[in-house]
Amino acid sequence: MLTKIKWLGHSSVKIEAGKIIYIDPWKIKMGQKADLILISHTHHDHLSPADIKKIQKEETVIIASSDAASHLSGDVRVLKPGQEVTVHGITVQAIPAYNIGKAYHPKASQWIGFLLTVEGKTIYYGGDTDLIPEMQRIRADIVILPVGGTYTMTAKEAAEAVNLIRPEVAIPIHYGDIVGTLEDAIQFKGLCKIPVEIKPVSSV
Repeated sequence: MLTKIKWLGHSSVKIEAGKIIYIDPWKIKMGQKADLILISHTHHDHLSPADIKKIQKEETVIIASSDAASHLSGDVRVLKPGQEVTVHGITVQAIPAYNIGKAYHPKASQWIGFLLTVEGKTIYYGGDTDLIPEMQRIRADIVILPVGGTYTMTAKEAAEAVNLIRPEVAIPIHYGDIVGTLEDAIQFKGLCKIPVEIKPVSSV
């Protein structure tokens, strides 16, 4: 399963699991067309209509936060925190994603992360979030979390989240562009009590 998850840089992830899924594509190259695209919120490094057009086909379904959806065209479906939908046999649940003690990602914006069930595995993509109380209820086999700090969790906070959720494996993202460095990912790996895979940046 892990070999089917590619980190495309920053917060962009591609999942190949029978269907082709992209999450928050940004600064990506032309590649495989998407069956499903997930957009967590409207910040430019997560919502990039130009990058979406590179991978969108007529049948592509886009699931997005309510404010992001208004910037997109095609088969666009809105999810608010706590809601879920099944597309192409893939269940997608919207998980709240917000900051505590800083104003970059207010809870009131109803921005989201995603809990996906694909090929018998549950994948949690945190979105731009801090360590929030809702994580206590998350059960996932694979966790993909931001570690770069400033706008999201620090490596230490992300490790606390992972150790709370206890997945089979964790993958750090949201570093190496804008904020965060490889050292943050390495620190995250050292603090997690479960296996961590630091992925190289992949082309689409």
